[in-house]
Amino acid sequence: MDFTVVPKHTALINVDLQNGFVRGTPDGLAVLERINRLSAACRNAGILVINTRHVLRPDGSNMGVLRNIPKIKDGFLNEGAESAALHNRLVVDPRDLHLEKPRFGAFHATDLELILRARGIDTIIVSGISTNVCCDTTAREANARDFRVFFLSDGTATPAGANLQNATLEILDGLFAQVLTVDEMLERISCPTPGTDA
Repeated sequence: MDFTVVPKHTALINVDLQNGFVRGTPDGLAVLERINRLSAACRNAGILVINTRHVLRPDGSNMGVLRNIPKIKDGFLNEGAESAALHNRLVVDPRDLHLEKPRFGAFHATDLELILRARGIDTIIVSGISTNVCCDTTAREANARDFRVFFLSDGTATPAGANLQNATLEILDGLFAQVLTVDEMLERISCPTPGTDA
């Protein structure tokens, strides 16, 4: 699979760049800086930037089966918790959209698909933390809805280590997404496919 980039039909989804996830990932800050660079290029090209947060109600009313995960049960993702806030080194622009999600994927129980369809967006770029959970789930949900998906190999990270990072990328590539580096994605954004209405 080899997708084209038409900026007005493309969105960057920065998945869960929250304090708890960035700090809990060995290369979290390095990935965050790469994402900031990509986000700036996307905004300049007219590509919508969406920042997601995985947050839950403090009363547990929308926690569901996630309450079986000790860290989540203890309030790690509760609205208002410092660990659930976006990291202060994430560069946020007034043009960005913010999306709160109650589950791992960004499409489940959110209006993300409505936002994208209303803007004529058919292609997404997935970045963020963690590769094998929220980023992977978001990519698969998008693929199931017939969105074209770019997935960033060095614009995603996982606290679970390189083996799981690489295994996730290998599974996604060619089936659910086209896997590229941030630099490769930047090159496509700076040189949109000729003949498009970019």
